[in-house]
Amino acid sequence: MKKTYGIEVDCANCANKMEQAAKDTKGVKDCTVNFMALKMNVEFEDGADEKKVMADVFKNCKKVEDDCEIFI
Repeated sequence: MKKTYGIEVDCANCANKMEQAAKDTKGVKDCTVNFMALKMNVEFEDGADEKKVMADVFKNCKKVEDDCEIFI
């Protein structure tokens, strides 16, 4: 399953950090962050609990960029 989320981030480098943090999260098959559109596209692994995975993605993104936001 793929879903798109709105994000708030200050710079392209921060967006890249968020993308990598999301990709490293268990349950995420792939992720792309579009800094210009302020969107995060997440593809979940089969059988993953989307809400739990996104809570983990949010937590991991906050570790690399503490002032980012993901609108879940």
